[in-house]
Amino acid sequence: MHAAQPLTIADRIEIAAARAIGALPSAAKRRIAGGPIRLDGLELDLDTQVLLKLEERNPRAPLTTRTPAEAREDLRHAVRVVAGAPIPLASVRETTVAGADGPLAARLYVPDAGEATKPGPLVVYYHGGGWVAGDLDTHDQPCRLLARTSGARVLSVDYRLSPEHPFPTPVEDALAAFRDASARAADYGADPARIAVAGDSAGGHLAAVTCQQAMRDGGPVPAFQLLIYPATDNVNVAQSRLTFAEGFILTKPNMDWYELQFFGSDGDRRDPRASPLLAEELTGAAPALVVTAGFDPLRDEGEAYAQRLREAGVRTLLRRHPGYVHGFMHMFISGSGPREAIAEMGGVLRAALAD
Repeated sequence: MHAAQPLTIADRIEIAAARAIGALPSAAKRRIAGGPIRLDGLELDLDTQVLLKLEERNPRAPLTTRTPAEAREDLRHAVRVVAGAPIPLASVRETTVAGADGPLAARLYVPDAGEATKPGPLVVYYHGGGWVAGDLDTHDQPCRLLARTSGARVLSVDYRLSPEHPFPTPVEDALAAFRDASARAADYGADPARIAVAGDSAGGHLAAVTCQQAMRDGGPVPAFQLLIYPATDNVNVAQSRLTFAEGFILTKPNMDWYELQFFGSDGDRRDPRASPLLAEELTGAAPALVVTAGFDPLRDEGEAYAQRLREAGVRTLLRRHPGYVHGFMHMFISGSGPREAIAEMGGVLRAALAD
């Protein structure tokens, strides 16, 4: 696991400025953001538009010019700026979970001290970051809020990243971690019958594939799957990938770069482990909540996956947040919307994993 770097003076100034702007009244934010952005029948959230405007005024080197190590540090920096103060929980501890080829670092979030001594629901969480970036620290704040609002323990998994560990290694790590959490449920204070999987973006892809693999291979299966703006089709180009190809955080050049790191030049993108939307059979998959963002290139394939699940008879909720962009669950200082969205996800998990 990457050790968190101390904040520099420049970091502190950037964070303070972002928080000050986030606290401005709507009229002042509108002056900064400019006129409303409307596209595909949707209007971009004002706080999100302000963040995009600030990013536009302080451009960084394109992702396509960065090394994987630099991309990882870029994401850590971006998250530090928008994450806000850590949300307190009963306990947060470092632990491990089995991967496909040895132990992986993990972090266990326990929301309620009163529940810490008896088995409860557990959510095995796979972070986003294009299968290249992201770690336990970049997704610490969303995992904290998901634990608090769901009442479930959350086990965040530091699976191996590409290009050092290309497809299918992250997929294999994700499945192994779920199986280990199920086998050692008592070690995590979990009820083995109430273990869900969840993830955002690339992590949503891993959660979806874990459900498919567990269903096909026998053994324990997730009780629920939470897929947050998941990547589900790395073969076909959905309309949203064209409509929102530029200007909304996740761009087409960025997606192409991430996919190249993950698949290399000859990876089989038609493999259902690469593109879960292309799986032939989804009957018997875990009940699902699929969350999408209106201004996200991955929106349509996420919603298509929700439709495939429904057609297979799987209980599936689809929730589109129309004014948001990819990665919105990190934007804690941009108004209350992202917190409310995660709280809503937590509420669904709470109901789905009730004893």
